[in-house]
Amino acid sequence: MANTLNVQGTEITIIKVHAEDYICLTDMLKAKDGDFFVTDWLRNRNTLEYIGIWEKVNNPDFNYGEFATIRNNAGLRTLKASVY
Repeated sequence: MANTLNVQGTEITIIKVHAEDYICLTDMLKAKDGDFFVTDWLRNRNTLEYIGIWEKVNNPDFNYGEFATIRNNAGLRTLKASVY
């Protein structure tokens, strides 16, 4: 079940998984600078490195080969990443 938290007029989604709360970074980023900022953030090498580490630790089905292709294109405007 998802709840929301209102932060300075912006609704931020909160999801509970196994008794742990997770806030929606996408909601926060959209509130700051809209969808364009989210796209740039996902294209950033540091962001991709963080996501890769998180996936390696938490996702037993992580596709290392596909991620390597994505990481190699980090920062390029041709890299299209989506939060959906």
